[in-house]
Amino acid sequence: MPLEADDQARVDNAIRESGADPSGNRVLVLDASDSQKLGSGIFVTPAIVLRATSSVGASLLFWAFGTIVGMSALLIWLELGLSIPKFELAERDENDTVIEGQTSLQCVPRNGGEKNYLEYIYNNPKLRTTCMFGLIYVVLGNLSGNAVAFGIYILQAAGLEGHDSLVRGLAVIALTAACIVHAFWRHGGLALINLMAVMKTLILVAIVVIGFAVSAGASFGHGPVHGETVDPQTQQKTSNFNTHSSFAFASNDLHSYSESLLFIVYTFSGYEQPFYVLSEVRRPKATFAKTTIAGQGFACILFMLVNIAYLCAVSFDQRLNGELDMATVFFREVFGNELAPRVMSGIIAFSIFGNIVVMTFTASRVKQEIAKEGVLPFFRFFASSTITPWARLRQHFKPSSESDYEPEQSPSAALFLHWIFTMVMIAATAPTKPDIAYTVLVSLYSYTVVMLLGFFVSGGLLYLRLFSRNRREWMEQSGFKPWFGSTAAAIYTAVCAFLVISRFVPPSSRSPFSKANTGVQWYIVPTVGLASGLLGIGYYYAFLYVYPPLFKDGKVLVIDREATIVREHGEYVQALEIVDASWERKSGPGSNDTQVEEQRVAVLEK
Repeated sequence: MPLEADDQARVDNAIRESGADPSGNRVLVLDASDSQKLGSGIFVTPAIVLRATSSVGASLLFWAFGTIVGMSALLIWLELGLSIPKFELAERDENDTVIEGQTSLQCVPRNGGEKNYLEYIYNNPKLRTTCMFGLIYVVLGNLSGNAVAFGIYILQAAGLEGHDSLVRGLAVIALTAACIVHAFWRHGGLALINLMAVMKTLILVAIVVIGFAVSAGASFGHGPVHGETVDPQTQQKTSNFNTHSSFAFASNDLHSYSESLLFIVYTFSGYEQPFYVLSEVRRPKATFAKTTIAGQGFACILFMLVNIAYLCAVSFDQRLNGELDMATVFFREVFGNELAPRVMSGIIAFSIFGNIVVMTFTASRVKQEIAKEGVLPFFRFFASSTITPWARLRQHFKPSSESDYEPEQSPSAALFLHWIFTMVMIAATAPTKPDIAYTVLVSLYSYTVVMLLGFFVSGGLLYLRLFSRNRREWMEQSGFKPWFGSTAAAIYTAVCAFLVISRFVPPSSRSPFSKANTGVQWYIVPTVGLASGLLGIGYYYAFLYVYPPLFKDGKVLVIDREATIVREHGEYVQALEIVDASWERKSGPGSNDTQVEEQRVAVLEK
């Protein structure tokens, strides 16, 4: 039903305070996904996987399997993202006219990503899920590892080595700059994301072209170059792709394979980024699945071709042992001088910075949503949005003549919260060498944010599909029905479970992940990862049963929600959810509850 005038004013005001862009940023959705994928992973991970597996054939098989895992994860997020939440809304005929007196339960896409999915699946009580997810994401949901890699590559591009403190200083600058960009000029940050996504894609396409040209015999001023390995039978050098030698020296260390798969899954992550801004997608039910599947498919093919291109020029020998990435070795082999890898280092640093900019944009909005639940200290501050300095300057020098003009806003407080914990993570790894810090930080992010949360999301979807009381209704009312039914959820759940458990198998002494090679005990990352989830649960019980009697005089947390649903382009979309959290003294029915939640729905027709 249309909104009353006072309700409409409240909705408009909430949209302005949220910083939402009423015109939408339609291109951003896919560019955010591409930019997140095209970070440090595709440049650094191939060398890590090759060293860990000790086999060209095994590494390529792992990458091929990674494409299946990445596509499976996307299908899971699509099914949940296009199916949650559900509201009782008016039925419409084929002409999109309301049928009086008839309603049905309809899927309404909204922003938020896995926060929404976990709260929907594990909703008894929902606030416990919010606390667990919130603690994990607020503390670990950042790319501090990529920021360290940015510092490493900037120094490599400058021809400087051995300046560990300078690496971390550059990491701080990169993270701070990304936060400032989004806080100062929201639309400028979005434009930067779009530009970087296109440029990084062109960089990878160029690597593929050069690699295959080298394989065909082309020379780039250094003579013919061929990726070679040793044939175990003849002890002679042969092609990396020789089937007799490509699997000859494969590792038998489970921990190394587990780490390899973890880094590959991390490289393919990024599919979840558009789901954080799903309400801004034009006609999400009609177009979103097609475009994201196409984008993920393109990334899978491109990553496989890039790995093959690397191996067309880079020999599997000792030259990889001291290198952080494959890309600089590739350029050194192809062009035969030290300038080429330095240029490539600069390109990689540019790509990593784009990755940081994207993650800062999406993560700050997720953390703002967590703050709106009232579970963070100073939650009203971190949940707020402010007019950007750029909007103030624009209005000062070029005032708008439009009566309904509203300046852009950004979640500056949430950006500050994001910045704080990136600094904490960089400081926590300061005693280690930068390359080790990168490995630890990326492993921790991948293990906790990607794998641990991914296990609960995919496992929860399996439960909804196969074991819940309402499984038939879920299947019938799902907003997206993936290919092969529950196969994608089963694959991703199994992979996540394997990686969560297998990380507790100690590596062999020869593994590149042993303490002798990393300086860090193998159990640190999985222990910290699991402990963060348990701390989230502990935080929930302290928040509801210890904090109120000590600091709130026994009051209860009251969460008042108003979902604002907009119908545009023939589809319902949840434009935003107004959440107001407060501590109040309750009496009467439910007075013994430790948390009270009230929900209202407003429907706005366009």
